[in-house]
Amino acid sequence: MLDSVLPNKNLTSQQEQVFQQILNFCQQNLQDRTSGIFQLNGDAGTGKSVILTKLFLTLEQASKKEFSKFNGTNNYFLVNHPELLKVYQDNAGYFSDLRKNHFLRPTSFINQMHKQQKNADIVVIDEAHLLLSESDKYNNFEQNNQLEEIIKLSKVVIFVYDQRQVLKMKSYWSQDIIKHLIDELSLNYDSATLKVQMRMQAPDTIINWVDRLTNDLKLSSVNITSKDDDYLGGMQEDYDFRVFKDAETMYQKLREKNNNFGQARIVSTADYPSILDGKKHFVDEGEFHLPWDQYNYSKTTWAQKEDTINEIGSIYTVQGFDLNYVAVIIGPSIEYAGDGKIKVDIAKYEDQEAFKKRHQSDLKDVSAVKKEIILNSMNVLLKRGIKGCFVYFHDHDIFQYLKKMSQ
Repeated sequence: MLDSVLPNKNLTSQQEQVFQQILNFCQQNLQDRTSGIFQLNGDAGTGKSVILTKLFLTLEQASKKEFSKFNGTNNYFLVNHPELLKVYQDNAGYFSDLRKNHFLRPTSFINQMHKQQKNADIVVIDEAHLLLSESDKYNNFEQNNQLEEIIKLSKVVIFVYDQRQVLKMKSYWSQDIIKHLIDELSLNYDSATLKVQMRMQAPDTIINWVDRLTNDLKLSSVNITSKDDDYLGGMQEDYDFRVFKDAETMYQKLREKNNNFGQARIVSTADYPSILDGKKHFVDEGEFHLPWDQYNYSKTTWAQKEDTINEIGSIYTVQGFDLNYVAVIIGPSIEYAGDGKIKVDIAKYEDQEAFKKRHQSDLKDVSAVKKEIILNSMNVLLKRGIKGCFVYFHDHDIFQYLKKMSQ
């Protein structure tokens, strides 16, 4: 059971307001027999999934109450992320009103509805930025757009969306695409945006440091709270944020945190070769030498398995998960550009699946989208840690600039 997405968690006042807004939207559309979609926006760690899971539990409980406006509704919860799906299905086992077989991957839902010639009432989609926006034979998706297909098979769709978490060309979304669907399908539309960082117990200075790096490609100074040649930074309020000179030193410090607190893992941008051939592939940085994560066949998520402290997590493994401490290796695709800025070298990004050719012609600047995907992956990785975040840059010029700037 993963506490961070339990459906009975208490909501903040802002989350409660959004929760009621979505619930009213669902009720109104069902009552008026209209089709609608609700878009819940928010950066990584702002508590979007907490609202969705509580919403779905509430809907499922109400579907069994005789005088409820949701009585008899047939509802589904979708997520296009196998590791997260394990969590949701596992958590469902703790609540009698939830059914594990109503937590599905999007393609499974679409194919199941078509086969049964049925429609759903309310469909909740977590991490909708992972939905496919074109056909994909590998994932048994034959249509052109998963969100469009789900909308056609549902009365009301509630989806979480964060453009800064789009990680592949074949699942690239923009607000223009969503607007086109609303107009084309004549949908009622409403939205809300969460802005308060709920995962990271970090001061605004740390959040802003990450945002400036991944949004503006600018390097900000790191407050030095400990005199140590191995890293910049240290404890800032209740958050441990450090930029390390050496990857192995960072990893050893992370292991200490894992021994003391648990749920500390090292992750990396996809700048080091890795293919699904059953063999181990390694990330090497000086004396640092660890394998990428292996395909996880067990029901326990990668982040919860104790022995994965000895592996490097990928963006696909940890997206959507909370860690107590995260250590992030930022590889060769990120380079120092001078004048306190970084640049992105697309050619050095090893995740070829992310850049797989998109057949639809809705992308005007493919290179810009590829850079956006790389920066998105950095943003997601850097925002995994609840108690702390350690960072190592392959390009040592970045560390030297930060050291000079922070003195």
